[in-house]
Amino acid sequence: MKRRSGFHGRRGSGGFSLLEVLIALLVLAFGLLGFALLQTMNVRFVQSSGQRTQATNLASDLIEMMRVQRTDTLNDGDYGAASFAVGDVDVTAAPCAWPVGAGTTATSSNVARWQCQVVKTLGDKASADVSVVDGLVTVGIGWGDERWDADNADSTTTFTLVTRL
Repeated sequence: MKRRSGFHGRRGSGGFSLLEVLIALLVLAFGLLGFALLQTMNVRFVQSSGQRTQATNLASDLIEMMRVQRTDTLNDGDYGAASFAVGDVDVTAAPCAWPVGAGTTATSSNVARWQCQVVKTLGDKASADVSVVDGLVTVGIGWGDERWDADNADSTTTFTLVTRL
């Protein structure tokens, strides 16, 4: 009988070859690059989402002011479309805080404060379109959102809220 040795005629595995290591590093590099791209897009969309949330809150704020002063709103008082030239508001001069003191606040000061908040929150490209027709209120707020459409930096994003008083 022939005696068998411990060596079976093949070479023992000596670890990874240099080619295998390079391929593994290449796959890892593409994965990390994809993750970095995902993170930058995530930051961009989170910032844009924050602006949309602010626009939603500002539109709701105005509609609640209109509900409080429902008679003035429905009689085309200070909430008419001419009151909302938001882009023309002087942000540095207009007070954005609620007036302090007893008594009622005039509708015009509410509108001025709201306009100032829109411009301060959403930037100089912000605009507003408000209409009241037979008790149906439409508040449209537009702003320049370069983050959302990076290819078209001059585009305007618009949020519109419609409700009945």
